[in-house]
Formats: sequence, C-alpha cells, structure tokens
Amino acid sequence: MIKQTLRLSVLGTFALLLAVSRLSIAGSLPDFTELVEAAAPAVVNISTTREVSQRQSMSPFGFPDNGQIPEIFRHFFERQFPSVPKEQEEQQGRPRSVPQSLGSGFLISEDGYILTNHHVIAEADEILVSLNDRRQLPAELIGSDERSDLALLKIDADKLPHLVLADSDALKVGEWVLAIGSPFGFDYSVTAGIVSAKGRDLQSETYVPFIQTDVAINPGNSGGPLFNLAGEVVGINSQIYTRSGGFMGLSFAVPSNLATSIVAQLRDSGEVNRGWLGVHIQEVSQDLAESFGLDKAIGALIAEVVEDSPAEAAGLQAGDIITHVDGREVIKSGHVVHHIGALLPGQEVDLTLVRDGVSQQLEVTIGSLADAEAQAEQRAKTKDVYVERLGLTVLPLDEDQANDLRLSFGVVISAVDEDTALELDLRAGDIITSVANFRVTDPQQFAKLAKALPNGRSIAIRIVRNGRSMYQAFRLNN
Repeated sequence: MIKQTLRLSVLGTFALLLAVSRLSIAGSLPDFTELVEAAAPAVVNISTTREVSQRQSMSPFGFPDNGQIPEIFRHFFERQFPSVPKEQEEQQGRPRSVPQSLGSGFLISEDGYILTNHHVIAEADEILVSLNDRRQLPAELIGSDERSDLALLKIDADKLPHLVLADSDALKVGEWVLAIGSPFGFDYSVTAGIVSAKGRDLQSETYVPFIQTDVAINPGNSGGPLFNLAGEVVGINSQIYTRSGGFMGLSFAVPSNLATSIVAQLRDSGEVNRGWLGVHIQEVSQDLAESFGLDKAIGALIAEVVEDSPAEAAGLQAGDIITHVDGREVIKSGHVVHHIGALLPGQEVDLTLVRDGVSQQLEVTIGSLADAEAQAEQRAKTKDVYVERLGLTVLPLDEDQANDLRLSFGVVISAVDEDTALELDLRAGDIITSVANFRVTDPQQFAKLAKALPNGRSIAIRIVRNGRSMYQAFRLNN
C-alpha cells in the first residue's frame, strides 16, 4: 500500500512538473493573434489571366496539371477551375481567357498601391485583386522588375488598410517572423518561423541579398509579406527550395530595404536602374588571403577590370581586394554586388581596398548597369560568331545589305569550313534567313538554333545567294 501511494505521488509530481514546463514554454512563445488581426486586412490575393488559343494547354494558375497536383488539393482545383471539355478544346482559332497564376500581395498605401512578385504577374493580360473584404478589383501594372522579382500594382480605391516597410537590416538570425498569403489558393493563411540566414546569394539572382527563413511557404504565397513581431514588413516572400514542389524548410524573401528602393523607382518611372562598377570579382580563399597579405579570408578579389568602366576610370586594378563599400565590411564577394546594385547611377561610393598588402581608399562614380548591358549587347551583335556544329562563321546583316535585298533579318556567312562547304553547299556571302523554319535574327541567336538542331533528320535552311532566295536541305550527325 505504501509503495503504491509512493508511486502515485511520484507520478503526480512528474505530471505537475510536465504541466508547469509546458506552461513555461507556451509563455515564452510569441502570440501572433493581434499581429494577424491588424495586418491581414492589407494582404491581398492576386489572380491573372492570359489570352491563349484553344489548343494551347495551360494548367490553372500556373500549377501542374491535375495529375501532378497532390491528392489532398486536387478536388479543390477541379471544383474551382474545371477542365475544358475535349470538344471545346479542339475548336480552332478562338482565343480564350484562362487563369495563369495565383499569388499574394499587400497594400503599401491607402490609395491602392500593391507590392507583389514579378513572377506572379509576368505575361498577364489581366490582373485581378481580391481584398480582405471580398471586393474584387482590376489592377494596373505600374512597373515590374524581374531581377528583384518585384512588381508594383495600382487599384482604383482609397482609404485602404496598408502595411509599413520596416528596416530589414535590423533583423537578426533566430528572430521570429510570420507570413500571410494564399498557398494553393487558400485565402489568408498564416505561417510562422525564424530567420535562418541573411544576405543569402542565390544562383537565380545575384543582386538580391535574400532573407532565408524556415517559414512554411508554398505556391500561392509568392508576393506576400514577411512580418517581424512588431507587425512591420521586413521581406516579400519570393522563392522556396524544393525537390517536391512543396515546402521543404527553406524559404527566401526579398529584404524590405531593397524593396523600398525598387518601389520608389517603379512608381517614378516604371523601371529600375542599378549601379554598375565594372569588375569581375571572386571569393577570397584562405590561401589567396595569405598570398595577398590578409589576416583572414574576407573581401572580394578583383579578377578583371572591364574596359571603359567606372572601375577603370577610378583606377581599380586586377588583384585589388575590396574590403569595404561605403564603410560596410565585405565578408563575401556577393556583398559588393548587393551594395553597388542598390545604388543609383551617378552616385559616388567610397571603396576600401587592399593593394600590395596596403589598405587604401578610392572614390568611384557609379555607372548604369542597364547602359552597360545595352552596350555589351550591341558590341556582341557586331562581332562574328563561329558556329562549330555547322562549320560556319557568320556576321550580322548590315544595313546596306538589308536595304539592297529588302531583308529585315538574317546573318551573312563570312567563312565556311572546307568539308562543310562540300556537304551543305553553303558559301561565303550567302545570307541565312531561316533554319528549321525558325527566323534567323543575329549570329548569337543562329548559334543557339544550330546547337538545338536534331540529328538524323532533314533540316531546311533558307538562304539568299546573289539576290535570289532558295531552300536547301541537310542532315546532321554530330
């Protein structure tokens, strides 16, 4: 009897300690209820449509076809977006409006400006915004920036609830954050987690220092806000890392500080222009750090200075190691891209660098990335390209040739390998206007077309020779 009483007493004490422990843990966790009540009215649902032909197949809102949608969600999509009957699908020449994508966004002003992701509204013919009060309003695209994956919309309404973009630099790894969005079309779903990392570089975009979190983000959350515990927006949910199409614990958000700059440019001009330094950089390994006289492996090593660039004008040299940009320490080479890309062309920036083991400072006037890319593209179009697979060297079609022959596209063969000339019957001076029924516009595009041509099949190439157009056929076996 005494043993049984003692056993019950121990069990009771254990249960009491467990209950106290649970209460203590629960008391230390954040309560998001007030945040959600205050912020949810400013979060919106965004759907888009696009005009396509009846034969063009497209799944609802950019998701996989019904056979690839998880079973738990399949009934939802079939009910909301029933498939088109086969006999209707077979009709020709009658365009129809189909759902293209579904995402999230949020109001950033009381007069109807909305921030979302570029990929949510890309190629949309119509954009429809659903508000928290169930109103549905058409939206105008003010501007979109693919590099940062941000887009600015405007709806015709006023006195709307809106959210505040906070200082994302103040975020700390391990801090609680919360997301509101429309995963898989379910309105105003709330998920929470912590900041896993800051300044994360992704291969898809080097100009965005992403915030990495473990907040559950799924298709449909894109463009929705990421909040700190004060209810301020610190990021815009943009990407997930997944092998299954669903959440796997890695989510990425565009920092609010970057978004603030992007929004200002989109609102003013509808486009974004970034700063450009004009250097090719690489990471500094421990061995490289030692060889360049550094105590630790930090900074960005300049491997090459671009000709006629702001970097060349300021005196930067290959072998310089950039350690600070406007006083901000450069830990990884990507930090230089982030800092410079966030500046406007014409701004001045102070660079701290190590040259020959000695630290020094240089002032650089930043150039325009858009201008630099346009110039590089123009230079590329004036250069000849050797297309190894066909054994041809081609040049752009110059204006005089185009006018004389009344051509608006094509490339000129400047040289032909001897074996190729015999096999394909192509000659220097021939103008190629199409291959495999694809129009040829410039040497780079022609090289890509040639690379994708199939083996063992007859391929038609259209050329202009001595002012006359003709088709020839050939087969590739390489």
